[in-house]
Amino acid sequence: MPTDRQGRLPTPLSPTAVESRVLTVRGENVLLDADLASIYGVSTKAFNQAVRRNVDRFPPDFRFRLTKTERDKVVTDCDHLRRLRFSPVLPWAFTEHGAVMAASVLSSPRAVEMSVFVVRAFVRLRRLAVTHAELAARLAELERRVGAHDKHLKAIIQAIRQLAPPPDEAPQRRIGFRGAEERN
Repeated sequence: MPTDRQGRLPTPLSPTAVESRVLTVRGENVLLDADLASIYGVSTKAFNQAVRRNVDRFPPDFRFRLTKTERDKVVTDCDHLRRLRFSPVLPWAFTEHGAVMAASVLSSPRAVEMSVFVVRAFVRLRRLAVTHAELAARLAELERRVGAHDKHLKAIIQAIRQLAPPPDEAPQRRIGFRGAEERN
């Protein structure tokens, strides 16, 4: 997704553009502070200042700071975050609730408008995760059933072999010229 020089996303934004920014860290779907600032149309510094002014609205399940290892991993995995590689400040990760709360503390028209996209992106990803889990469960069940069928098929084949023993090998007539002693 193309961005401007500050890394902000263009104004016409779609839920899929927001989805592409959602990361999984510590088993949670999150958006980093830099991405949320870009989505909401503010600088990361202004975004984090607004959050700090309203820190009581952001309990630990709404946001958490990445460790250096986590930051290095997301920078490696996501090209659009390469500007964070040498940043002395570790980024904040916002869960779905934290991302929506951030829109409310910014209270700009763009933040309110974009919060709808953020919520839709998280909801869609949640649905995909549920669908994926259901599919994985069905595949495991199918695998279990097929494994049982293999055992049953082997037993059936062995029973058929026992019922129909191979024919006795009768001596075959030799082909070719036979002498007088062999004809009798």
